[in-house]
Amino acid sequence: MPLALKGRLKDHPRLAREYFTVTRMIELYCHHHHQHPTLCNECLSLLAFSKRRLERCIYGVEKPTCTNCQVHCYKPEQRRQIREVMKWAGPRLLLKHPVLTIQHLIDQRRAAPVHPNAGSN
Repeated sequence: MPLALKGRLKDHPRLAREYFTVTRMIELYCHHHHQHPTLCNECLSLLAFSKRRLERCIYGVEKPTCTNCQVHCYKPEQRRQIREVMKWAGPRLLLKHPVLTIQHLIDQRRAAPVHPNAGSN
């Protein structure tokens, strides 16, 4: 039950795929830990937050994976939650969605772009 895509997420396939990947991870996590058939309110809130972060990323379509990013835009609580979700769901995603996992691993190998505000004084 992903949220509707608009703007950058809808227009750029890699960003849409990154959103789809985080959606699947949160769904796997919620289904196992909260025994919820869809997404519980806490996980739906985390997904909505993640979606906003993707939409508003200062790197735009050149966005690196969060692991390679120099800007950590998640609030501390959401950062803790998403780390917990990714740590648990990441290995399991390989079995459920192998193509998404491989594409994400390939994306992680891409070098992070230069920060958009670097060098501007």
